[in-house]
Order: sequence, then structure tokens, then C-alpha cells
Amino acid sequence: MTSHGRAPHHDAREHGAREGDAGRRARSATWGTAARATAHCLTGCAIGEVLGMVLGTALGWHGAATVVLSVALAFVFGYALTMRGVLRAGVGFRAALGVAFAADTASIALMEILDNGVMVVVPGALDAGLDSPLFWGSLAFSLLVAFLLTTPVNKWMIGRGKGHAVVHRYHH
Repeated sequence: MTSHGRAPHHDAREHGAREGDAGRRARSATWGTAARATAHCLTGCAIGEVLGMVLGTALGWHGAATVVLSVALAFVFGYALTMRGVLRAGVGFRAALGVAFAADTASIALMEILDNGVMVVVPGALDAGLDSPLFWGSLAFSLLVAFLLTTPVNKWMIGRGKGHAVVHRYHH
């Protein structure tokens, strides 16, 4: 505060420095960084997605119920995988959960829309049995599509200090 009770005025050079920092972050968001972040996120998503698809199919559930289970488990496993590393860094449970939500929600949501969308539009994929190459081939293809289309979004978010960039300070 100034002697007049107002916040001090920041000159344009300080503002420009902040914009420059954002520009450097955007340039530092390489495709490799985005691919690693996406692969990390996809690992947790895939565990939940595959488990949900296998359980729903084995139990003979309708496609919609199987998709709901897969999405729920993808979020649970995706957040859990991120939280594991953050908790190891000494962060408390609630804070680690907040970091996982901030880091992974957009990425997981996009992946789930994409991979479940593929499973829904491939004729017979959700109705195929666990012994069917159609089921497993569609599931593998859906995860590949999710990875390829989510990576550019993650690159964009990391470059702006969002998404997986939130977790990077906890990695050792």
C-alpha cells in the first residue's frame, strides 16, 4: 500500500515481464512433455476404462451402464495415479486431491469422451464378448485415438501453466 492507502501502480515493464514468462512457458511445453503427461494420464484412465469395460461386459450390462462404470473408474484410477506421486512428495491428502483435480480433470474428461465415443460408434464393440477380437481391438483403438487427440490439448494447457503443469512442481 502507498501512503495514500492505494495499492502501488505496476508499470508496463512488470506486466510485460509476466506476459514474457507466459510466452516462455508456452514455448517450454514441448510435444515430448505433452506426450509424457498424456501417457501418464492415459495410464490411469486406461486401467479404469479397461476394468469398467471388462466388468460391464462380463456382467452382461447394457452399453450405457458399462460406459458409466468405465468413466467412473477411469476418473478414480486417473486421480489415484496422480495423487500417488503427490502424496509421496509429502503433500496432505486433501491438497493432493486438489492437485489431482486441477491437473487431470480436463484431460481425463476429454479422453473419456473420445475413447467411449469410439466404443459406442464401432458397430458391435460394446456387445462383443471378452473373447472377441472386436472388443479388444476397438478398446485398443479407442485408447490410441484418445491419446492422439488429447496430447495437443495437454500441450496447450501445460504451456499456459494449467493441467498437468500443476503437478510438475511435486515431481522429484
